[in-house]
Order: sequence, then structure tokens, then C-alpha cells
Amino acid sequence: MSIYQKILQYKAKNKKMLAILLDPDKIDWSGMDKLITRINQSPATHIFVGGSLVLSTKIDDLIVKIKQNSSLPVVLFPGNPSQISGMADGILFLSLISGRNPDFLIEHQVNAVPILKKTKLEVISTGYILIDGGNQTAVARVSQTKPLDANNSDYIAQTAQAGEMLGNQMIYLEAGSGALNPVSLEIIQKVSKNIEIPLIVGGGICNKALIQQAFDSGADMVVIGTAFENNLIFFDA
Repeated sequence: MSIYQKILQYKAKNKKMLAILLDPDKIDWSGMDKLITRINQSPATHIFVGGSLVLSTKIDDLIVKIKQNSSLPVVLFPGNPSQISGMADGILFLSLISGRNPDFLIEHQVNAVPILKKTKLEVISTGYILIDGGNQTAVARVSQTKPLDANNSDYIAQTAQAGEMLGNQMIYLEAGSGALNPVSLEIIQKVSKNIEIPLIVGGGICNKALIQQAFDSGADMVVIGTAFENNLIFFDA
């Protein structure tokens, strides 16, 4: 069964998913064994690898290490084509539909095609929506786009619906890494009610209560990165 088919199966059964996002630039290689052990002990269903910048040249090594020690699917979350690794299981083929920078709407995707064709990665088309989280995030800086106004939930929901109509397989609502404010429950609820495809929510989610609130509001998958990186006993508290 493909990664996406499994995600659809989870959604159909209302089983919630959790992804741990690992940024290759922030990896402490001396603590990798402990990190993977803690991920295996967590409720995580997926491991995402990537980030907005990623200067590390050891993405392949990181993924190989993960796959040697974990059975969870490893999915790329790339900021640009240089972050593609054939060692992973799949890739979120992201289009930044909240912005109007053509590089992140289609140009990077076009440049990624020759690389992807040489791999066996499962490609999952994902509409990526950046929402104002109270501070400027790396995504906004790198993409040179403005996040959508968190107070305009109707427009955000319309954007998500447009992504679905364009053929995206999933919608990803993102407040940005280390956001001061996570995506609001109102936004999650409104988007969830207006799309049929799986909904992913990430950015600024710093405790288990916020994860549960996002699930209760309609998120099918929640992504945590910074909070887990900074506290490997995140799920023990």
C-alpha cells in the first residue's frame, strides 16, 4: 500500500496521524541513536525530512540512518530541488499556493522533475498554505512571499479549496517553524469542513494539548519539529 493510500485509509477511519519533522541542518549526529529511539517510542506515524534552507549535504546519510533504525515512512519536505533524496520513501510535492512567487508555485517543481524521474519516490501533490504566525518565518524569507492573514479564515478556506480543485492530494496549513502562534482552530475547522482531501497542520505547535486541539478541529495529520528537537521527552510529560 502506498503512503498516500495509507493516509486516506487513516482519514476514512478518523485515525489521526503525527509527523516528526527533522531539519538536516539541526541534527546532532552524536545523538542520532537517541533521537530515533525517542521517535520510535512516540505516537509518530511518519517522519518528514527537510526545511526552508537546508545547507547540510548529508540528507542521504540522515535518511539511511533513520531507515536503518525505524520502520516509519520517511517523507521529504523539501524547500527546493536540492533537498531531494532517492533514499526516502516519498516526497510532498509542495506548491506554495498562498504566495504569488512563480518559483515556489511551479518553477522549483519543474526543475525537480528530472531528479524525481531518476528515483522511486512516491510523489504526493500538496498545496502549501503559509499563514501568519506572529513573526517572520524562514518560509516567508526564503520564498519572498507574505503569509495569509490569520484573521481571514474565509480566504484561507477558499485557497485550500482552490488547491483541491487544482488536483492537490493534500493541503498543508503552515504557521512556520517556531511560529509564535499556531494555525488557529477556527481556520483548521473551516478548511477541514470545506475540503475532502487530507489536511496537514504544522508550525508553532509546542505541546500535546495543541496537538489534540488541532486534531479535534479537523486536522488529519499534525507536524511537530522545533518542539520535539528541543525536548526529546516531549511525549513523556
